[in-house]
Amino acid sequence: MPEAASTALPTLDDVAREAGVSRSTASRAINGGSRVSPAAMSAVEDAVARLGYAPNRAARSLVTRRTGSIALVMSEPDRRLLSDPFLSAVLVGVNEGLAGTDLQLVLLLSRAGEPGRSARYLRSGHVDGAIVVSHHRDDRLETELAGGAMPVVFIGRPFDERVRTYVDADNLEGGRIAARRLVERGRRRIGTISGPLDMTAPLDRLAGWREVVTAAGLPDDAVVEGDFTVAGGAAGMELLLDRYPDLDAVFVASDLMAEGALRVLAAAGRRVPQDVAVVGFDDLGGAERTTPPLTTVHQPVVDLAAGATAALLELLDGGAPPSRTYPARLTEGGSA
Repeated sequence: MPEAASTALPTLDDVAREAGVSRSTASRAINGGSRVSPAAMSAVEDAVARLGYAPNRAARSLVTRRTGSIALVMSEPDRRLLSDPFLSAVLVGVNEGLAGTDLQLVLLLSRAGEPGRSARYLRSGHVDGAIVVSHHRDDRLETELAGGAMPVVFIGRPFDERVRTYVDADNLEGGRIAARRLVERGRRRIGTISGPLDMTAPLDRLAGWREVVTAAGLPDDAVVEGDFTVAGGAAGMELLLDRYPDLDAVFVASDLMAEGALRVLAAAGRRVPQDVAVVGFDDLGGAERTTPPLTTVHQPVVDLAAGATAALLELLDGGAPPSRTYPARLTEGGSA
């Protein structure tokens, strides 16, 4: 009976022996080539390829103090990841941005009633850096990570000015764009369903909407806070119709909420855009599924994810990338 083939994985000693160099030279060659001659570097690379050697990340981390992983922190419950196209697009975009690197992506989701849990995990050295998205004022991520040693990039303008690097859409101008479209269409009783007001993006969108509405001499009291869900948009629209029966336009601060708002308007017999004009915010594909197709403010989520990932990689390499804000623009539909 033939002897079973060995399944032992090649070791660093095997690589050194195959390349005809010392173990320390092989280690330096594999870990960046510091103080290794071109000839020895080439010999080690050839030996690694022939043997199929894969470095032991755990052992390497003891030397380099690097884990080889970064975290994407979403300060939202897990059900939001499955239903919110913005969060899922960020996840895909960050993962794609790591293509060509050896970094692994770790996904951290918040747990209700446990503020600070994610920050404690990050500060414990489990990852080399982090990208934080959908953060809230009271989740303690900003205060506990700002000014720390670990590289971190926020998607969305932080409240804490100590945060050094973030990327964001121009939410203030986005709110202006939405309100301007409704004013230009001759609407005189314009409401809004905001996002959660413990986040900077909804606050900025609301401020932009209010700036244009008040400049037009129109009332700015028709405001309902939403939660970036379809159900939240429906509930917000019901409140607006009940409180302001003369409403003839609404800016809804996310397309998911706008879907819910449109359903309520249809059930109430309000025609869109004839009776009530509607503008959403995001432009992540949902606008095409609504009836009528939604007029919405485009949020460049692909650029945000790519920009945040590039900034974090630069921070990991010792750089100091500046924060960046991406422009907003209107995507035409049939609702306004």
